[in-house]
Amino acid sequence: MIDKPAGSTSPKAQHIASEVRRRIVEHEWRQGERIPDEADLAIEFDAARATVNKALQLLAGEGLLDRRRRAGTRVAIDPVRKATFTISIVREQVEQAGMAYSHRVFAQRKSPIPDDIAARVGLPPGEVLVHMRAVHYGDGLPFQLEDRWLNPRAAPELEKADFWQLNANEWLVRNAPYLRAELAFSAENANRRDARLLRTQLGQALLIMHRTTWNDLGPITTVRVAFQPGHFVGTEKTTAGGD
Repeated sequence: MIDKPAGSTSPKAQHIASEVRRRIVEHEWRQGERIPDEADLAIEFDAARATVNKALQLLAGEGLLDRRRRAGTRVAIDPVRKATFTISIVREQVEQAGMAYSHRVFAQRKSPIPDDIAARVGLPPGEVLVHMRAVHYGDGLPFQLEDRWLNPRAAPELEKADFWQLNANEWLVRNAPYLRAELAFSAENANRRDARLLRTQLGQALLIMHRTTWNDLGPITTVRVAFQPGHFVGTEKTTAGGD
């Protein structure tokens, strides 16, 4: 499990950070938008300005805020990509490899989550989430297959997104900042669906990645990614700073 650094801050500063984080996650404060000055936040939260400063430093360290002298503090652009745990945009990977990118959604519907998914994300079995399957392509050939569950209660704007047209991976990176992530790799033999969608043989050995992200409201998404045989995985990395 990977958590962003909490930092050594007072309970009051942690409370302020949690509330500011909530406003960012729920899009009360949008990417690129300037937030209130420290003095105004100090009045709102009945706190010393130094305490507010510590709270904002914490969120800047998480990559949620962009703080610049004389320019004020703004909600970071693509905040999740500046975090300690980085999720790459598949389209960029494909294009950087010199291939033309495309994307197709094969299924999308609201469905009760099975027991194993419920245990992974910490929700009651049978809770209804959005379930979708999609394939990313490079030069028309399958690049990777995603089997994804999405939780609109943790990211309300998911309900407005048309994932039949939009790339869920890229939309989530740009619009759904997370606070915690869990990542696991395994090897599996291709089942019938894997083989059909990746255009490979039934039983072919595949590298599989399971990734789940959470914010203050709960799990945002959990996804099983099946990579094309021979694919080098450079999609996830940990880093001390930005990309």
